[in-house]
Amino acid sequence: MRIIAGSHRGRVIRPPNNLPVRPTTDMAKESLFNILRNLVDFEGVSAMDLFSGTGSIAFELISRGCEQVVAVDQNRSCADWIRKAAGQFGMNNLSVQQSDSFKFIARSFKSFDVIFADPPYDMENIEDLPDAVFNSSVLKPEGLLVIEHSRRIDFTAHPHFFDHRKYGKVNFTFFK
Repeated sequence: MRIIAGSHRGRVIRPPNNLPVRPTTDMAKESLFNILRNLVDFEGVSAMDLFSGTGSIAFELISRGCEQVVAVDQNRSCADWIRKAAGQFGMNNLSVQQSDSFKFIARSFKSFDVIFADPPYDMENIEDLPDAVFNSSVLKPEGLLVIEHSRRIDFTAHPHFFDHRKYGKVNFTFFK
């Protein structure tokens, strides 16, 4: 895994092998950020990476110029790894919250311009994630939500659905 673009371009991300994660592949991440760069000017943007896992997306957001990024993961080992790597990379504007993502959304008093979520593909309530975001104040009114998910999930009927892209086994659905 590596950071694809920006101020930390080319830095290798080497998380411990024992993390319970399914990281977004570099190919899928590169495709995602090719889309996002046409939708978002990252300079000065605040972003949240839910179900952050290895922190790969959070690191990419910081590298591309986001002013502030919050990485949320309920697994202590994941949260500790992201904190350690952020420190090594000198990413002082990345904060890590060890929390259940749904609970964090419900209690967050801060709003973000961009929210990326990569829940476990077998998570039972993944279909509830867009409503949890849009029924809270966690996403700014003109904000963008992106969810990575398996092909078994179809969000096209959601009222905030914007776009869907597929890269191999990886699906990204965009909401505005």
